[in-house]
Amino acid sequence: MFQRGQNSATTFLKRCCSTGVAVPVQHSTASRKQLGAAAAAAGAAGLAAWAVSPPHRLERSSHCADGGTLISAGVAAVVGGFGGYYLGTGKTADKTQTKYETYWPRKIMMVFGAPGAGKGTQGVKIVEELGIPQLSTGDMLREAVAAGTDVGKRAKEVMASGGLVSDEIVVGIIADRIKADDCKSGFILDGFPRTLAQAKTLDDMLAKKGEVVSLVMAFDVDPRVLEERICGRWMDKTSGRSYHVKYAPPKSMKLDKDGKLLTESMKDDVTGALLYQRADDTAAALKKRLDGYNTQTVPILDHYLPNGIVQHVDGGKPLDQVWVEVQTKMGRVS
Repeated sequence: MFQRGQNSATTFLKRCCSTGVAVPVQHSTASRKQLGAAAAAAGAAGLAAWAVSPPHRLERSSHCADGGTLISAGVAAVVGGFGGYYLGTGKTADKTQTKYETYWPRKIMMVFGAPGAGKGTQGVKIVEELGIPQLSTGDMLREAVAAGTDVGKRAKEVMASGGLVSDEIVVGIIADRIKADDCKSGFILDGFPRTLAQAKTLDDMLAKKGEVVSLVMAFDVDPRVLEERICGRWMDKTSGRSYHVKYAPPKSMKLDKDGKLLTESMKDDVTGALLYQRADDTAAALKKRLDGYNTQTVPILDHYLPNGIVQHVDGGKPLDQVWVEVQTKMGRVS
């Protein structure tokens, strides 16, 4: 397919030369589709060179007769790959190209937010948009132990003795996990780092691979709004379905004559099972969690701030508006 694309692109270029027609590469729809449809397939280096180059034109040249000196063999191969990918995938390639032009290079993301700030909801959308996994340290730890990896065995020994798994072991587990194919374009860290020391340990691991954290996104919400969100949340124990007395009430919800919630009426829409509130979904528990967030997480944001990669999102807006802001700020740092 790539060879067919190269032949197609070469024919296209020769035709332009023979007719003396200037082709504005950066602005012609036809040339963009033939010469640059797929960043992911053709390679990051080729895309970077093509995407950041200044607007230019392919003019008729005295060398067009031999068809060989207009572009180098290396560039011809990349152009051929682009053309072949376009011929094979059409509109899908256009969509892929746009996504990678917006978000390349690969993202190594962290998403922060106080309880109820909405990072979980938006995290799902980010995963879908970028096609990269959201990595939970808890899940990675369990997977490493189950797989019996070297670092997983070390973690198992520590947990068996009743100790806490060290930052070094956790970062080692992350280092193994991000070698997987699904992390090639990037990944989102969920629940790590939680402290400044963990952030620095992570930075050291990435530096050994020639990489750095590329985006830190923090969802900011007024504490009073957080309390309303948290204290009104109800869950189905089996499925994990979430409800809210104000924003997403179950169909069964009822109030008494004084307008107070009848807790026995809170039932799952699907199964009819009684819903429950998590023990930490209270105003008192929220205050403690916010104190922990401010003392542990905020210093992490300050740590990455000089790198110009911290983006704040107003998580108090309606969900669709928050998502628009998330998309904008994902493409702002690369």
